[in-house]
Amino acid sequence: METSKLHAVILCSPGIGHFNPILELTNTLILHHGLKVTILTATTPPAFQLLHSPEDLNIVTLPPVDISGVIDPNATAMTQIAVQMRESKSNIRLALSKMDRTRTLFIADLFGSESFDLADEFKMPKYVYVPSTAWFLSLASYCQVLDKEVEGQFGDRTEPLRIPGCKPLKPEDTIEPMLDRHDQQYRELVRMGIEFGQSDGILLNTWEDLEHETLEALRKNEELTSLMKAPVYAVGPLTRVPVELTGARDSTLTWLDKQPRESVLYVSFGSGGTMSADQVTELAWGLELSGRRFLWKVRTPVDSGHADAAFFTGGSGEADTADVILGKFLPHGFLTRTSNVGMVITRWVPQVEILSHPSIGGFMSHCGWNSILEGITKSLPMIAWPLYAEQRMNAAFLTDEAGVAVRSKELLGLKTRDEIKNMVGSVMEENNPMRKRAKEIQESAMKAIEVGGSSHKALNQFIQDCMSKLQ
Repeated sequence: METSKLHAVILCSPGIGHFNPILELTNTLILHHGLKVTILTATTPPAFQLLHSPEDLNIVTLPPVDISGVIDPNATAMTQIAVQMRESKSNIRLALSKMDRTRTLFIADLFGSESFDLADEFKMPKYVYVPSTAWFLSLASYCQVLDKEVEGQFGDRTEPLRIPGCKPLKPEDTIEPMLDRHDQQYRELVRMGIEFGQSDGILLNTWEDLEHETLEALRKNEELTSLMKAPVYAVGPLTRVPVELTGARDSTLTWLDKQPRESVLYVSFGSGGTMSADQVTELAWGLELSGRRFLWKVRTPVDSGHADAAFFTGGSGEADTADVILGKFLPHGFLTRTSNVGMVITRWVPQVEILSHPSIGGFMSHCGWNSILEGITKSLPMIAWPLYAEQRMNAAFLTDEAGVAVRSKELLGLKTRDEIKNMVGSVMEENNPMRKRAKEIQESAMKAIEVGGSSHKALNQFIQDCMSKLQ
């Protein structure tokens, strides 16, 4: 297939957690399908993640926008991102106007769908990349109907939310943007779901075997297809691959080298997740009481505000130093008592390299879809600990559908040390069925992305469809 002159312009919303899946889509389009890619972004990625020469990949940094006058200072990360993308439209238009747009297509990430009119203006076919589950896409697209049919708050319901052709959503698994219908992030979600269906196609970071029934519903269920007319391409899992970091070997990897195979639980809550000081204390006690080896990435607790408080900083530039975090928020003597089995860090760590290490045997995660894919493609059973966004829905998928995780019975409140201890024990047990199931999903994922696999074919079909629209 001759695609060397095909050019994809990909619009990426702010936040390193959003840049990573965009970069992996870029890697795949360039390395395996011969496209040239331009990324429009306000996020500066780590240099080691850029794997391509300038003739393959061009990154255009969008100027920052001041949204302080048009948004509540306490707005959620989702609202802030949506407003930043809206206020950046003039900068996006300017960047597009300076490009050679011959045989060029436009791909927006899920927060960038409001710029579809710019793609129309410049006569480019427009697509959206949703780096999440087909289940989430079905909910987002159907939310416009639920908005009219359901009275009161979604989280107050006792019956599951019906999504045509898909698994119903239990009230306790309601995604954060739907918990308060008066909050701006809910209105942004409804808008986005409508705009997804107005695209020329939707790329999903999932694969056929993982969510076959839901993907079929998106393609064939009349209630959904009447809203979601665009074709859906399941092209995942698109995840970061381990890279050889320059300089001295990271101390976390050196420590892991000394641990037995599959003996260490990796504990991390993503690039933006935070929890209360009381919860950090209970987690520390739970890890200690479990007696299991652990590698824990700790962030300064937040007792007020949102669980996504560190989203835009990604943990960099935290006010407290490592000594203050460890001394102030962990139980007295914790580091000494666990020094022979645990490692606690407060800085950035190479997560993919850690998850790929043979000493890692389990993953306690906030259930961001990027981290989930990085875990299950390494065949790791998980402790699902959702914090914000669609993470409760992801946690339900991991536990109830995929069968590779456990989660707390206390979904929103304080999780106790005894329950944490028990969850750690069940996940790290050598012969637990979750480990076998995770291995099966890993094998399924690898088959999907190999040449001739379902995701490889889906990307080929996507490119063929793009070329047809550009003729």
